[in-house]
Amino acid sequence: MSQFPPIQFLTSSWQVHQFPPDMGTEVAFAGRSNAGKSSALNAITGRKDLARTSKTPGRTQLINFFVLEDGRRLADLPGYGYAKVPEKMKRHWRELMSKYVETRVSLAGLVLVMDARRPLTDFDVQMLEWSQANGLAAHLLLTKADKLSRNEANATLKKVREAAGEIASAQLFSAVTKAGVDEARARVIAMLQGRRTGAAIEQ
Repeated sequence: MSQFPPIQFLTSSWQVHQFPPDMGTEVAFAGRSNAGKSSALNAITGRKDLARTSKTPGRTQLINFFVLEDGRRLADLPGYGYAKVPEKMKRHWRELMSKYVETRVSLAGLVLVMDARRPLTDFDVQMLEWSQANGLAAHLLLTKADKLSRNEANATLKKVREAAGEIASAQLFSAVTKAGVDEARARVIAMLQGRRTGAAIEQ
């Protein structure tokens, strides 16, 4: 299994002016609060404690930035769509993410994390539209694939790929069994290197 470059926590941001300097290359992780985003981020980077996981969805309330040794970064965006979060908080998250995606010059790619059992929610589609409108590479991570049968997982992957078309690539993923970790890691590293043409990552 290939290794992810050394990475560590950099800072958390509640407002745009708190973002790190907008230079270099950055890849963001986004997804519903219960989609397993933190677990996916930890599995891809090979760090058990990089992103905090919780049994209570919605714990990521800030944009958390992580830095690689060469200055490139990953950003963990607030989970969206969780019903128990106050509406005022939801609005702030949406505005923060909108400003981040639309104005962040260093943002080169977006990893959109979806529960394979419930893919392509309204917010997922909105994030895909944002990525397309802003010329970002997008990769869809269908997490918790171990909870589906092989036939169900493959049918879901086919459905999502057809829906995404040329906008994004997609794959099955499980943080539990580590299925798809190498593929996802390669995608993220390629995005960080800026080797992309539209939604396609050059190998």
